Amino acid sequence: MAGGVSLNSVEALNFARLIDSLSIVPKKIILDSPDVIDHKFGIRVCLFSKRSMTVNNGVGTSNPIEGNLNEISLIAEHKADARYPVVSGASIMAKVTRDIEMDRISDDVGMDLGSGYPSDAKTINAIKENLGNKNVMRYIRDRWKTIELVKQSKLEEFLS
Repeated sequence: MAGGVSLNSVEALNFARLIDSLSIVPKKIILDSPDVIDHKFGIRVCLFSKRSMTVNNGVGTSNPIEGNLNEISLIAEHKADARYPVVSGASIMAKVTRDIEMDRISDDVGMDLGSGYPSDAKTINAIKENLGNKNVMRYIRDRWKTIELVKQSKLEEFLS
């Protein structure tokens, strides 16, 4: 995320890579947009992809591959998991995978890091207590609002 690249752009790039790697070209792809302006995320995916796609509202297309007559209809919606059962299923699978990975990381660092979500008190406390622990901090994004808030609270504690 260094150099001003947003997490949403990193996600869009990786969605595009995944779409480009498909051996069968689907007619429609539904993405759960992390951006509240859904079509903005869809456009990013189109721009990063080599496939010919149109975002669900007709905005933006990617550069089609020579001879590729298949155009993918890309639906990018914020909170798509609430509307599309297939996205709900994928969301559950992603959460289970994330929980397994958080357990693996907790085992690696030798402490319970909680869920990793910014609303999790266990995660926040683990970060607060381990700001200087390189083994823990190698798993934490530098550019994460939660880290900024933890560092701010540590500074406030120091100044008090």
